[in-house]
Amino acid sequence: EYEEYEEEEGEEEEEEEEEEEKEDEKIHEILEDLEEKLDEFEHKEHVDHNEEEEEEDEDEEEEEIHEIFEQLEEELDELEHEEHVDHEQEEDEEEEEEEEDEEIQDIFETLEEELHELEHEEH
Repeated sequence: EYEEYEEEEGEEEEEEEEEEEKEDEKIHEILEDLEEKLDEFEHKEHVDHNEEEEEEDEDEEEEEIHEIFEQLEEELDELEHEEHVDHEQEEDEEEEEEEEDEEIQDIFETLEEELHELEHEEH
C-alpha cells in the first residue's frame, strides 16, 4: 500500500510539475508576446515622433520661405518707389535744363538783335 501511495504521490507530483511547466511556458509565451507588442509600440511611437519633427521642420521652412518672400516684396516696393522718385527727378532736371536752354536761347536772340541794332546804327 505504501508503495502504491508513493507511486500515486510521485505521479501526482509529476503531473503537477508538468502543469507548472506548461503554465511557465504559457507565461513565457505571453511575456514574449508582450515584449514584441511593446517593441512595436515603441517603434511606432518613434516613427510618429520623427514624423512630427519632420512636419515641424516643414512648417518652419514654409514660414522662413514666407518671410523671405515678404522681404523680397518689401525690397521690390522700395526699388519701385526709388525708381519712381528717380524718374520724377530726371523729368524735373530735364525740364529745368530745357528752361535754362530757352533762357540762354532768349539771351542769344536778344544779344543778336542788339548787335544788329548796333551795327545798323553804326552805318
